[in-house]
Amino acid sequence: MLKYYDKNTVIFHNGEFVKAEEAKADLFSQSLHYGNGVFDAVRAYDTALGPHIFKAKEHYTRFLEAAKTMHLDLPYSVDELVGITYQLLEENGFTDAYVRPLVYASANMDLTPTKTHNLFIAAWRWDKFLGKDLLDITISKYTRPSPYSFNVEAKISGHYINSIVSIAEAKDRGFDDALLLDVEGYVAEGTGANFFFEKGGKLYTSQKGHIYPGITRNVVFGIAKSLGVEVVEGQFKPEDLKDIDGAFFTGTAAQITGISSIDRQPMKKNWEDTIGCEVFEKYRQFVTQSEYDNYSII
Repeated sequence: MLKYYDKNTVIFHNGEFVKAEEAKADLFSQSLHYGNGVFDAVRAYDTALGPHIFKAKEHYTRFLEAAKTMHLDLPYSVDELVGITYQLLEENGFTDAYVRPLVYASANMDLTPTKTHNLFIAAWRWDKFLGKDLLDITISKYTRPSPYSFNVEAKISGHYINSIVSIAEAKDRGFDDALLLDVEGYVAEGTGANFFFEKGGKLYTSQKGHIYPGITRNVVFGIAKSLGVEVVEGQFKPEDLKDIDGAFFTGTAAQITGISSIDRQPMKKNWEDTIGCEVFEKYRQFVTQSEYDNYSII
C-alpha cells in the first residue's frame, strides 16, 4: 500500500507549510459529510533544468474555476499557487512527484455554502495511478453522472463515488479498471481517465459534454497532430469497440496507459505496434522537457 507521507513530509495547509502528521481538519467539515470539495491532479517531472510542473497554469486555472462553481472561492492567484507548489517540492526534496491541491469547506452541517474555506496541497511520489503497463478493462454496469445534475467538468470530490464503485465492481470480476458509458449509452471515460481507441489509422475519443475534459487529453491531440494522425471526437456505442486496433487511457495520474482487452476481447494489434504506443513515447519525451510546455494543442 502506498504511504503518502511520513514524519518528515511537509504539506501546505491554509497559508503555512506544516508537517503532514501535525495538520488538522474539522470533522464537521461540509466536505467530509457531503462531498463538497474540489481537487486537481498535477505532476512535476525531473528535467535537465530541474523539477518542472507540467501545464501548471492550466491546472491551477482549472482548479480555481472549479472551486468557484462550488462556492469555494480561494484568495489565491494562479501564479501564487504555482509558486507555492514549487516551494512545496523544494520543502520535500522532490524533483518528480504527483501533486494534489484540494479546497474543502469549513464546518457546516446544513447544505448552504460555507463562508470560509480551506486549502490543502500535498505532494508524493506516485509512478502511475493504474499501475500496470497494460490493462484488461470491462464496460461498467454503472454510468457516468449526468451533466444535467451538476458540473461534470469539474473535479468535485463527491463525483468520485461513481469511480470508486465502478472500479470496485470491475476488480471483483477480475478486471483492472472499468470503462463507463454516459446516461445516453455512449462510451464516456474510465474511472479516473479519458479514453481513446484506434481503428484504421485514426484515433477516436468521446466528445465533450458527458466527460471530464482532461489536460492530458488535450496534449494527446497535439501529439497526434505532430504525428500526422487524425483524432475524431464523437459519440460511440460499445459495439464500436469491437475489432479495434488499440486503446489507451489518459490523465495526469494515469499518464498514458495502454489497454490490452475490453471484456476479454483483445486488441487487434500488439501495443508496440499501435498509434497509442507512439503517443506514449512522445508524451514521455514531452513531459520531461520544460521548453515544450507550450506545445500546440487544440
